[in-house]
Amino acid sequence: MKFFVDTAETADIRELAATGLVDGVTTNPSLIAKSGRDIIEVTKEICDIVEGPVSAEVTATEADEMIVQGKKLVKIADNIAVKVPLTWDGLRACKALSDDGHMVNVTLCFTASQALLAAKAGATFISPFIGRLDDIGLDGMELIADIRQIYDNYGYETEILAASIRTVNHIRDAAKIGADVATMPPSVMKLLSKHPLTDAGLAAFMADWAKTGQAF
Repeated sequence: MKFFVDTAETADIRELAATGLVDGVTTNPSLIAKSGRDIIEVTKEICDIVEGPVSAEVTATEADEMIVQGKKLVKIADNIAVKVPLTWDGLRACKALSDDGHMVNVTLCFTASQALLAAKAGATFISPFIGRLDDIGLDGMELIADIRQIYDNYGYETEILAASIRTVNHIRDAAKIGADVATMPPSVMKLLSKHPLTDAGLAAFMADWAKTGQAF
């Protein structure tokens, strides 16, 4: 499974990228607004930090303008994936941009039928929102499983990018089902390494080592 970081905070991206565990980055208008920076400037800096795909989202709602914005975004760097919403206009933009050879991430997916449309439109990535489905009492993992089955049935190459991830269990379950990518906040990525028994074991080892009086 590939790990993407869902943030526009470049300091966090640099810290995590240094571990070699980051395969890409996803951003959206809300994350850009939170960073307080110009979208072109911050996106270019992110593209310089990571070699993998960096999703940058259009802000238009009509297909023609999405295509114009997408073509502007891909000029930032070769690793830009244009992010478009899963609307009819978004699908039209996806088709046009993917036909031109650009990576496209179709976002705000909440049904397997939507995911099927995105794959047929040539999406590089489909972003089903796990957490938001869980918020309304549905099971986001069922959506991941349904999309995986449909894509495998027909050999679609669109990668399933599990998004709206809130917990480490989301990542584990999505990996078990076969999601290709998980995009997560920096805080959740760091939690993947945490376990109380790991902490307790390390504390015991260090205490025993201290008793030896030795030093490297």
